[in-house]
Amino acid sequence: MGRSGMSTARLLGVSFLCVLLVRNSESASDDGIAPLRCSVCCVLPSAIFLLGDKLIAADCRVLLALRLPVSALLAFKRAIYEDPLSKLSDWNSKDKDPCAWSGVGCSPFNNRVVTLELSNSSLQGFLAPQIGSLRSLQNLVLDHNTFMGSIPKDIGMLKNLIELNLSSNQFAGPIPSEIGDLAKITKIDLHANRLDGTIPPELGMLGSLLELRLSNNSLTGIIPASNDSDMESANSNDQIGLCQLSQLTNVDLSYNFLVGDIPTCLQQIQRSSLVGNCFQNNTSNRPLQQCETNQDRGKDNGTDENVQKGLPEPLWLFILEVIAAVSLLCLLTLCTMTGLRRCRARSSGSGTSVPWTRAVSWKENTVISIDDDLLVNVPKLSRQELAEACEDFSNIIGSSQETVVYKGTLKDGREIAVVSLTVPVHYWNDYVELYFQKEVIEMSRLSHENVAKMLGYCKESDPFSRMLVFQYPPNGTLYEHLHDGDGWQLSWPRRMKLALAISRVLRYLHTELQPPFAVAALTSSSVYLTEDFSPKIIDFERWRYLATKPGFDSLNGSANSITDSRHKLFMDVQANTYAFGVILLELISGRASVSKDKGGLVDWARKHLEQPEEFSKLVDPRLQSVNQESLGIVCNVVNLCIDPEPSRRPSMSMIAAILEEGIEASAATLLKNSSLAWAEAELAIS
Repeated sequence: MGRSGMSTARLLGVSFLCVLLVRNSESASDDGIAPLRCSVCCVLPSAIFLLGDKLIAADCRVLLALRLPVSALLAFKRAIYEDPLSKLSDWNSKDKDPCAWSGVGCSPFNNRVVTLELSNSSLQGFLAPQIGSLRSLQNLVLDHNTFMGSIPKDIGMLKNLIELNLSSNQFAGPIPSEIGDLAKITKIDLHANRLDGTIPPELGMLGSLLELRLSNNSLTGIIPASNDSDMESANSNDQIGLCQLSQLTNVDLSYNFLVGDIPTCLQQIQRSSLVGNCFQNNTSNRPLQQCETNQDRGKDNGTDENVQKGLPEPLWLFILEVIAAVSLLCLLTLCTMTGLRRCRARSSGSGTSVPWTRAVSWKENTVISIDDDLLVNVPKLSRQELAEACEDFSNIIGSSQETVVYKGTLKDGREIAVVSLTVPVHYWNDYVELYFQKEVIEMSRLSHENVAKMLGYCKESDPFSRMLVFQYPPNGTLYEHLHDGDGWQLSWPRRMKLALAISRVLRYLHTELQPPFAVAALTSSSVYLTEDFSPKIIDFERWRYLATKPGFDSLNGSANSITDSRHKLFMDVQANTYAFGVILLELISGRASVSKDKGGLVDWARKHLEQPEEFSKLVDPRLQSVNQESLGIVCNVVNLCIDPEPSRRPSMSMIAAILEEGIEASAATLLKNSSLAWAEAELAIS
């Protein structure tokens, strides 16, 4: 055989080997063998190309270009264990070209995968390390899903990546330092995750970075930038960390646990981008207790890690095995002794018959003492007095299956709201009576200018009556002014005044009262207004839940079951924080929280709250003038309040502080520069 024949045979053999390796790359992609095989395959056709046959070498490279992204994307799919919207249903392993798959975008020039965008897809799972094999990827957008685990270090292999958006997920652990290898990146958005550890100083190597969002995580340590005089220099190349990024214009590091001083190079960014941390000499920090708790937790974790490192793993396993064996032995011994006793009892009593007796309920052996002196400091009104005030209970302003609310006027001229519990007397036992008294005492301790005062209670046996009497603000509810009328009385300054007042009263209820007090159902309908438009919260729903019949059935459990269940329900301060965010949205937009025509308010607003440039789309069209600075502050607060993860919602103490500092400062600037604003503010205050 001639030299040309041998060359052709070798060429065909090598090409056949290349195709086989490519076909097998998908199944081996999980264990890291595929990249090795493909690299070998890429070397072989290159050698073939040098030998003179260009056609087969080019074919092999084309096959690789098609199959490598398919393998990486299928690995990505396998790491997803929940896909309720079937977003990945068309990702077929038999397809050679993934460019038609949902969420995948390819370059029109070479068909390489350049975009993977699956935001708001309800995906649950992990981010597969094979994502690093998509070397041509420019946009990785996976926000608003439920990705868990750590961000893989392989993400640093995406050298062409321009945008990385993994926000609003459940990623945990540190930010990988390999992220500093993304030389072309312009946007990194990792906010609203569970990331911890420090901010990697390698971010300072990303010279093209324009936007960095790391808010609402648990990041610790100092910001990687230097304020030390011996390290400052006129030359930007001498700076370290974030100070080296001259093009970085949008930074948000709020609501972490960062410490130290705020770097000089970040002093110009908005204050809201740094609030909620543990910086030195900063008025917008977290409460000191939260900062100290986080530091203590870090120390405890470090101690636990040292203990685990010092104790060999086999010893741990041995201890666990011993404990399990001893526990099992004790259980078997107990079962054996119990069985023997029962057998002896049956044999000894086989000739006699034991009469059946009904088991005695624990209630029959438990006496509940009702002490009327508990309410000695709470004013008591007679049913007759309330009947006269409420026109013989004919002036009904609200009702449900369990309660009726009447409006009336006392002899001294005070307007009142009377909540009557419509509960059959046979449901009302001593346990419920005791809880009723405790709730009356709980309500009587509230003393704040924005809480409607409880004036007293009514307790009579003939006819059976349990009523609560509240001060009644005469100007209707916030809901009525926003949604049932034309809203002309609620200007922007007046709405901001209402937002501040409601935040302050919730701060009082949640943090200044001990134990804290949570409103049972906080809505715009539970916020009543006085003639000067001051808000007054009335917790009518608290008594409706007290009178819920299934609640009485729960008394068949322990004596404290009703108290425990109600305590958990009403102490849900995080639910109040969320509800406050909804009220803020109603104030901004003028839209109801739920509408048959427009759907849910929160779902509609989320898409605009993510982008500051779209905040204006939330504004009530009936408003003639809106302060943009205060609008931005309120929208950022709304984002914090409606966070899907309750543990990430800040306290009302922090929220009130942000609103007080931001709204009052912006209002002062507005009043200084606008005579019209003076008039509107005067109208809001008067």
